[in-house]
Amino acid sequence: MDNIEVLVCDDSALMRNLISRIVDETEGMNVCGTAMNGKFALQKIPFLKPDLILLDIEMPEMTGVQFLEERKKRGMDIPVVILSSIATKGAAVTMQCLELGASDFITKPSGSISSNIASVSSAIIEKIASYGGKYARKNGKNIPLTETFVKQAKLREAEAAAKKEGIIDKIAPAALSQETFSPVLFTSKRKEPEVIVPLREPGRIEVVAIGISTGGPNALREVFAHLDPKFSRPILVVQHMPAGFTKEFAASLDKICPLSVKEAEDRDEIHPGQIYIAPGNFHIVVEKSTLCNVIRLSSADLRNGHRPSADWLFESVAKIYQNRALGVIMTGMGRDGAVQLAEMRKQGAWTLGQDEESSVVYGMPRVAYELGAVQKQVSLENMANEMNTLVREHGK
Repeated sequence: MDNIEVLVCDDSALMRNLISRIVDETEGMNVCGTAMNGKFALQKIPFLKPDLILLDIEMPEMTGVQFLEERKKRGMDIPVVILSSIATKGAAVTMQCLELGASDFITKPSGSISSNIASVSSAIIEKIASYGGKYARKNGKNIPLTETFVKQAKLREAEAAAKKEGIIDKIAPAALSQETFSPVLFTSKRKEPEVIVPLREPGRIEVVAIGISTGGPNALREVFAHLDPKFSRPILVVQHMPAGFTKEFAASLDKICPLSVKEAEDRDEIHPGQIYIAPGNFHIVVEKSTLCNVIRLSSADLRNGHRPSADWLFESVAKIYQNRALGVIMTGMGRDGAVQLAEMRKQGAWTLGQDEESSVVYGMPRVAYELGAVQKQVSLENMANEMNTLVREHGK
């Protein structure tokens, strides 16, 4: 087994140390080096050959934004995940980083950094495993699937919580070592898809619903940039993203998309040719209205570990539109959206799923495919064209 090599770039020595500890304590990951700013990171990359860079935004001499600009000039393809304490109050800067080629972002916790960094340790591990793991495998390394690393992180969290509660003796001592890097987790188990017999034939497409998670920011940029300017149907999107970012995310997508993109608001009327992004920390559902269907926001409990949840959106679309919809499930960890995409398919809706090769994490689309929810698997490169064709041919 090979390691995912990580370069940590942050001007805080404490933060470099804390993040390095999280990474180095994760089996299958290794911090190959650290840098206090972007300039030093650029100097070290040719020698360290990292599979992923964790990058702060605010740094002296060369900021994270300036690093990404230089990375773009040099044609570097090493994935970068932004890790910054200013991200929550500087969402626009974070979106600028995504526009410059960063893969994703993680917000540093507020308050005491040393005591709270553990609260985002699982997110750090998941992003490294997702983006760094895919890059490393592309370059010939033998790296386990993202799910393997996430399982390891959750076991570690459970162990830490048990120690804190004084019940560690009730946990099998060898649990962590036995449950981490089983060889079967280097390849995803494949199941033949279940067969869904729709209640009705697919009809005229009146709405498009998309569920997406890890890998989503760049994937949506790719898809939306290539939509037909005459795309005549509304698109509702659940992208797993923290509160405070989705408004800026929608604005960044609006710059490159021929359609209008906005963060969804409660009671927004659903209009053709408009894209609505679910706001962070709110589910979105469709509600039937006399003149025009509307979007409703909900702060109900998390579903599949998420709010917003793709299952919430797909469930309401299946109920309101039945066979007059197109459901799309794309790259993401876990199974959010899979069950209710199957319900959409049962009602007769058209459905698409992103394929394994182009997914950063083939989790949500894999589960949906195995449930029989996906009519056709499509690469990221061809997703916009497939959506354009379906709406052009079946949206009239």
